[in-house]
Amino acid sequence: MKTNKLIPLVISLALGCSSLVTLAGDAQTDGDLSFIDAIKNGKPLTSFRLRYDNKDEDGKTTAHAFTLRSLVGWQTAPFHDFSVGAQLIGVTDFNNDFNAKQWNVNTPGKSGYALIQDPNYYNINQLYIDWTGLPSTKVRLGQQSLKLDNVRFIGNVEFRQVMQVFTGVTVENSSIKDLDLMGGYYTRLRKATTSQELGEDTGILHANYHLSPTENLTGYAYWYDTNNDKFAVTGSAAAMDLSNRTFGVRLDGAHPVNQEWRVLYTAEYAKQDHISNGNTNIDAHYYKLGLGGAWNGWFARFDQELLSSNDGKYGFYTPLGTNHLFQGWIDKFAASTPVEGMRDSYITAGGKWQDLTLLTEYHRFDSDKNFTTASGGTGSRYGTEWDVSAAYAINKQLVAKVEYGKFREGDQYATNGAARYRNTDQLWLTAIYTFN
Repeated sequence: MKTNKLIPLVISLALGCSSLVTLAGDAQTDGDLSFIDAIKNGKPLTSFRLRYDNKDEDGKTTAHAFTLRSLVGWQTAPFHDFSVGAQLIGVTDFNNDFNAKQWNVNTPGKSGYALIQDPNYYNINQLYIDWTGLPSTKVRLGQQSLKLDNVRFIGNVEFRQVMQVFTGVTVENSSIKDLDLMGGYYTRLRKATTSQELGEDTGILHANYHLSPTENLTGYAYWYDTNNDKFAVTGSAAAMDLSNRTFGVRLDGAHPVNQEWRVLYTAEYAKQDHISNGNTNIDAHYYKLGLGGAWNGWFARFDQELLSSNDGKYGFYTPLGTNHLFQGWIDKFAASTPVEGMRDSYITAGGKWQDLTLLTEYHRFDSDKNFTTASGGTGSRYGTEWDVSAAYAINKQLVAKVEYGKFREGDQYATNGAARYRNTDQLWLTAIYTFN
């Protein structure tokens, strides 16, 4: 679909939704109230996000991306225990001064620019049916966005203009007090780094027990079968079949000390092995340990996250997570974990004052196993990164946000001729309008 068709597409769907609401009002004398009210009493799945992204990376031409993401959709209220959600996505770039590399292929003529993966894209974003015919149970079938826990393992990569969505079935149940159960099986996947639909099988089992309103104990099992697709892995000379299974447990919460103070803590461990035709080097573990405090909406904490290395042959990886939120916002390590692993030690602080939300992070990135440097020696320091953001809620629907990240290279990573993690500064200016 051409870029200039975005506006008619958005307007058509918006008018269609408006017409349904009008029909609902007109049909109140026709006797068919239930179906019409299911449409009328639904909720919008519509938002617009305008972003300017500036990325200055050593060795690359500075990239500038001015893009608009339009999500337009509606979810009906239940009708005989069924409801339908439909949402279109349109991403329009207003300039071409950046490399929107897709599926490891550079944008033609733009390989010299820094990478900003927000290409033109128009398609169905979500299309699903919900069924709630059993007590405390919801079944969702179709193309859908998924977010679990802190989205480290399962997420929708919402920061990118093109989101990650799964196609399959999800079952949720909360019939046991304080226990939320979720299971899912998905046969297709659209990643944020490609406009292609991938025929990959994903299985999810997830159990979350509420120890208190602010504290949770979670167990999970994830299966990911690429069906023989292979992916580039940092530090590996050849692409890998990343089919794997991950089992883990997570304890996370904010424990109240009094009305003003909370103790923040996280302890998580996971083990990852290969399945199906997955590379036999897939054998690694993960942990995250964190401690901090919160006072009247302000917080500070220290965390360490380890994605271990299997003797320099494979690094624990989360191919289905929202990796942008981890290991810095500049996405130096989002594509894959280096085969030497990753130890990320970081401090996070932030809070909210009236309608202004502030957040800052400082990361030190080290490998789990020493790597070969560009000079031929060995090293373990990938680098450091400082990130800061400020978001202001102009009203209930409109939010303005400014974000900045600064990455500085440590030891010059050059294992198997892989590209270095070069010094990079990145600025994002964003405006988001959401229909309520």
